[in-house]
Amino acid sequence: MTLPHSPGNVGEPRPPQAVEVHRLEHRQEEEHKEERQHSLQMGSSVRRRTFRSSEEEYQFSAADYALAAALALTASSEKSWESQLRRQTSAVELEERGQKRVGFGNDWERTEVAFLRTQWVLRQRRDRKALRWRMEEKVREAKELRELCSGRGPWFWIPLRSHAVWEHATVLLTCTVQASPPPQVTWYKNDIRIDPRLFPAGKYRITNNYGLLTLEIRRCTIEDAATYTVMVKNAYGQASSFAKVLVRTYVGKDAGFDSEIFKRLMVGPNVEFTSVLKPVFAREKEPFTLSCLFSEDVLDAEQNIQWCLDGRLLRSSGRRQTLYADRQASLKVSCAYKEDEGLYTVQVPSPFGLREQSTYVFVRDAAAEKPGAPGSPLNVRCLNVNRDCLILTWTPPSDTRGNPITGYSIELCQGESGQWVPCHQAPSGTCRCPIQGLIEGQSYRFRVRAVSTAGSSLPSKASELVVMGDHEEAQRKIEIPFDLGNKITVSTDEFEDFVTIPSPPTNVHASEIRDAYVVLSWEEPRPRGKTPLTYSLEKSVIGSGTWEAINSETPVKSPRFALLDLEKGKSYVFKVRAINQYGMSDPSEPSEPIALRGKPATLRPPAQVQAFRDTQTSVSLTWEPVKDAPELQGYYIYSRQAGSSEWQTVNNKPIQGHKFTVPGLRTGKEYEFCVKSVSEAGVGESSAITEPIRVKQALATPSAPYDFALLNCGKNDMVIGWKPPKRRGGGKILGYFLDQHDSEELDWHPVNQQPIPTRVCKVSNLREGHFYEFRARAANWAGVGELSAPSSLFECKEWTMPQPGPPYDVQAFEVRATSLMLKWEPPLYTGAGPVTGYRISVQEEGSEQWKPVTPDLISNTHLRISDLQPGKSYVFQVQAVNSAGPGQPSLPTDPILLEDKPDAREIEVGVDEEGFIYLAFEAPEAPDSAEFQWSKDYKGPPDPQRVRVEEKANKSKVILKEPGLEDLGTYSVVVTDADEDISASHTLTEEELDKLKKLSHEIRNPVIKLISGWNVDILEKGEVRLWLEVEKLSPAAELHLIFNEKEIFSSPNRKINFDREKGLVEVLIENLSEDDKGSYTAQLQDGKAKNQITLALVDDEFDKLLRKAEAKRRDWKRKQGPHFEEPLQWKVTDDCQVLLTCKATNTKKETHFQWFFQKREAPDGQYDPQTGVGILCIEELSKEDKGIYRATVSDDRGEDDTILDLTGEALDAIFTELGRIGALSATPLKIQGTEEGIRIFSKVKYYNIQYMRTTWFHKEKRLESGDRVRAGNTLDEIWLHILDPKDSDKGKYTLEIAAGKDTRQLSTDLSGQAFDDAFAEHQRLKALAIIEKNRAKVVRGLPDVATIMEDKTLCLTCVISGDPTPEISWLKNDQPVAFLDRYRMEVRGSEVTITIERVNSEDSGRYGVFVKNKYGSETGQVTISVFKHGEEAKVLEKTRGHAEAPPVF
Repeated sequence: MTLPHSPGNVGEPRPPQAVEVHRLEHRQEEEHKEERQHSLQMGSSVRRRTFRSSEEEYQFSAADYALAAALALTASSEKSWESQLRRQTSAVELEERGQKRVGFGNDWERTEVAFLRTQWVLRQRRDRKALRWRMEEKVREAKELRELCSGRGPWFWIPLRSHAVWEHATVLLTCTVQASPPPQVTWYKNDIRIDPRLFPAGKYRITNNYGLLTLEIRRCTIEDAATYTVMVKNAYGQASSFAKVLVRTYVGKDAGFDSEIFKRLMVGPNVEFTSVLKPVFAREKEPFTLSCLFSEDVLDAEQNIQWCLDGRLLRSSGRRQTLYADRQASLKVSCAYKEDEGLYTVQVPSPFGLREQSTYVFVRDAAAEKPGAPGSPLNVRCLNVNRDCLILTWTPPSDTRGNPITGYSIELCQGESGQWVPCHQAPSGTCRCPIQGLIEGQSYRFRVRAVSTAGSSLPSKASELVVMGDHEEAQRKIEIPFDLGNKITVSTDEFEDFVTIPSPPTNVHASEIRDAYVVLSWEEPRPRGKTPLTYSLEKSVIGSGTWEAINSETPVKSPRFALLDLEKGKSYVFKVRAINQYGMSDPSEPSEPIALRGKPATLRPPAQVQAFRDTQTSVSLTWEPVKDAPELQGYYIYSRQAGSSEWQTVNNKPIQGHKFTVPGLRTGKEYEFCVKSVSEAGVGESSAITEPIRVKQALATPSAPYDFALLNCGKNDMVIGWKPPKRRGGGKILGYFLDQHDSEELDWHPVNQQPIPTRVCKVSNLREGHFYEFRARAANWAGVGELSAPSSLFECKEWTMPQPGPPYDVQAFEVRATSLMLKWEPPLYTGAGPVTGYRISVQEEGSEQWKPVTPDLISNTHLRISDLQPGKSYVFQVQAVNSAGPGQPSLPTDPILLEDKPDAREIEVGVDEEGFIYLAFEAPEAPDSAEFQWSKDYKGPPDPQRVRVEEKANKSKVILKEPGLEDLGTYSVVVTDADEDISASHTLTEEELDKLKKLSHEIRNPVIKLISGWNVDILEKGEVRLWLEVEKLSPAAELHLIFNEKEIFSSPNRKINFDREKGLVEVLIENLSEDDKGSYTAQLQDGKAKNQITLALVDDEFDKLLRKAEAKRRDWKRKQGPHFEEPLQWKVTDDCQVLLTCKATNTKKETHFQWFFQKREAPDGQYDPQTGVGILCIEELSKEDKGIYRATVSDDRGEDDTILDLTGEALDAIFTELGRIGALSATPLKIQGTEEGIRIFSKVKYYNIQYMRTTWFHKEKRLESGDRVRAGNTLDEIWLHILDPKDSDKGKYTLEIAAGKDTRQLSTDLSGQAFDDAFAEHQRLKALAIIEKNRAKVVRGLPDVATIMEDKTLCLTCVISGDPTPEISWLKNDQPVAFLDRYRMEVRGSEVTITIERVNSEDSGRYGVFVKNKYGSETGQVTISVFKHGEEAKVLEKTRGHAEAPPVF
């Protein structure tokens, strides 16, 4: 096969004969090629060729065709003559290839083999020559590099460049030098060598990092403007580079480069944070918000404000929103997951660089569905995604809630359906699991639950959506660029040849071996063909010699399969076959032996876990990371308060580093920490527990002082004051170092060599008329802190004004939501006269207007300011006033935010164990060096003659020695050396002092607290118990019991018990008698505490107690044998039966039970020996049942009885209850038509006319019995009969049944259809009654059977009735009787007689008289039997038989 060539003319034109010959040869070549391909396809696919023809030598693959097509497209876009020539040459070569002939002879074969061998030798030679050339090029480059590095004088690759900076800014001079060996570097300023040791610390910083030379000049001043030179020198020479530094001075804020408009246009506003991000403790599945405030509006906030989580930029999403409004940036998370835990950072640009704040967000586990269930896993990820399988990994939870995890439950959600179904169970000790049987092209999400013996956790956050498919398909695609940016994508699948039966897969191996599964992988067969492939797997146990097919629920489409059913301890080998639509391949080569590994062990814990102080609410932890642990996922930290046994999880997302700051701790408390390693095998063992550490501010150097003020000025001296550092570094400020600077000089000069302990310093030896500025540094035990910014320029000119100077050290204490205490120091310069008062001014933050706080002057140097608005910030300043007027105002205070801090503490007032009145204040957040400064009425410390101060463990206590009216007043306390205000006050009033003095007296003269005074109980056997209860006593407590002024002790009849632990005193008197009458007094003493309690048992009280005790004793003796636990009582059942019941106990088999009524034994009574219950049932109670009922129980241990008197009130109560139940049992009223009228009735279970009353109402009108209305009742029915009903009888009828105090009403409506139906039934029954009354019928007279002897005369007579008179006829055997000869009938009124004379056997038969009129008819029958002479006996027997048989009609 040849490449297609251009149809255009190529090279020189050919004659027509040559073209025709070429066409003929080309046609023959195509025919030979088709025959050769046909013969090859018919041959065996495994037969090897013995030679290569020239045609086969120049065969092209499908990739060659794609490349040629791309080249053709590329060539078509080229227009130069080189491209045309290259295209013509390629066409000629392709055409010449197509003209070659195919020879199949052996000579031609040998020629081509020789040609190929020669070609191979030539290629080998060319490759060796190219390799030799590359080696020589490398050697040449190495020689040049060696010569370059061997020795060379220095030269500047990048020289210094000049800078122009603003005053107080920092400038960095940099350059790059190359030299060998490294040169010596020296920096010069105006040709004077720079030695950083001769300048203030941190002024110059010089570095040399592998030829990168830097000089950093901090806080540039005018004297820093100079020419800076760097000199470098080594043994081969020297070089230098210089640059100028120009320092600009701020002249004004409204002109030139200093204008706010210019700075905003060029670099934007100087944005600073005005709030601090604090740690957030969120909970899983709940929202949380981070927010911060800025000093200026941020331009293009959406782009400039960036939020990051652990260094990753966050964007708004469905759960997460970034907002900005009113100078406030917020990050809101609507539903938190543990994956959201981490370090959050907010960044905003400013002219001086990027400003940022960070805080840590902790996401705790949500409440479990079942108590004790573990927390949810996290970080669920899908790895190695293929067509039908993937590997799922996750991180174990930090909190198991005391129950070890036994496994994990995996759920999947297909697409966006939202339906989660379980798909797999992973064993404990692994956080990695293969998922198989997935559908290619389908998308999935997964989530995991942790399972323990207590239950299942909440589900984890769902994994990212993954689409099942061949993710290696992209590697099999080639992109070919052409025509200025266009691309052609060619897949290697399109290059595959036509394959029927696939080849076997290769490289069968275990890509992952775990304790529960093995992931088997292999390579697809080559060539694989274009048809889809599936795979079949086989396994064999080493040594078995047999192969077993591995069954899978779905076809295996990926070259990867997880084996989950292998047995531990056995080794396996595997084979794989490829299957397509044409068949199955041969098996692959067996894999290497594969066996499951042992259960993976958790990682060892980190070592050297140490805790250090950080802030007042946090502790810093460090540890040595676990090395050689590739599966390490991070660390979990746990904390607990010292002395506690319960560990709390600090983080729920593993920490990747080896240090962490634990926030949210309680100030002043001691904590212990431990760290655990986290891996796929689970959470490891705990590290060694750290030593208990108290949460305190870590010691650090203080920040810079600020706000310098001129307090007094002479001719050659000044008094300077300043504010303390905002951050004191957790320790006491030991002093300050002050520098001065004359505006006419360049250098700064120190004022003091030793630290100044106060914030006021007198600077001497100044020049009058000169301007000076000052700066200071604070020092503590950690060292010297930051250098402050220079102060304003102060002129050294003696003050002579009559007004006073400024007050100083204005501070706010006791800041609450609506009030604060303002204190200051009087001015050092009083002016023309003494200070007569002070004027306080206030300004709301953001306002420029100062307002007076009070209309009058303040005489003291302190003032409590109230009625302020909570949540607002205020600024205060103070002016001293003398006779000349108000003087200079003090420096304004810092903005003070009024709010009630949740952890703000107040002074505690109380009385201690020794009875001393005290005022105590505790400050756990105070630094170790802090002092408690107490003051009384803000005038100084309390009088040491009247108070005593004690301090211990961040707690100070003022104890009043002898409390009196002199101690009344306001006590205040301030904690020094704290960064924030820690202060409080308390006003001790006379009323409060009296209460405290009373409590003090009670403590110094204690009384044992009485919980319960004397109580008297009678015990089961009749003993009398006297007892009292007091508070818990010590083991040394004493009891003295006085009876009738004489101490008594325990005796057999009178036992005394004293339980000090319970504070219980009791006296047990076994047999109470007259000798026990009198008063009992218990005298108790426990240390200093005493008490005395008296009980008087005399007169009626004693007599009553004696009778009760004797009765109780008798009752106890009675209960020693069989006795009645429940006395005889009555009960009415729902069926209106009366049950008399009682219950006996302490019975045995021989116990005898009897019922008696009116002293006679009642045989109807029942008794159940198993339960001891006796029952006597009265079916229908009547007056005859009135009397005395008695039940007895007896055996050899004794006898007991119980009596019930059913006379009088008891009997009335029973009848009343029967009536109540009968009334409640009444059924709804029913309507019934009768022949007399309409009847309304209700069924009841019981009715007693004496105890029940019934009243009928018609339309709310009471009915009385009369001619047309009759009311009555029976034992089970109450009725009303309306005779001859009319329309006036329609309406509502109500029956009222009264039984005792209970009344019940039943109603029905006799109208409409109900009346019509009842009236119709009445008419029908009335007509039937008339018919029945006048109907013809046989009333009496005919017997059933009659016997008679032959030749006798038979006479039968019956009585008939009917109106009109009925017709009469006789029947014999259902045939009419003809009254002839011997038959004769006679009618006499209502009597009808038939006479048969001389009867014979033919007259035997069944006779009947038939009567009939217009209302009806009836037949009376009789059987006649005629017997002969001598058959009397048989006839009599037969007659008896007929008599016993039922009559036949």
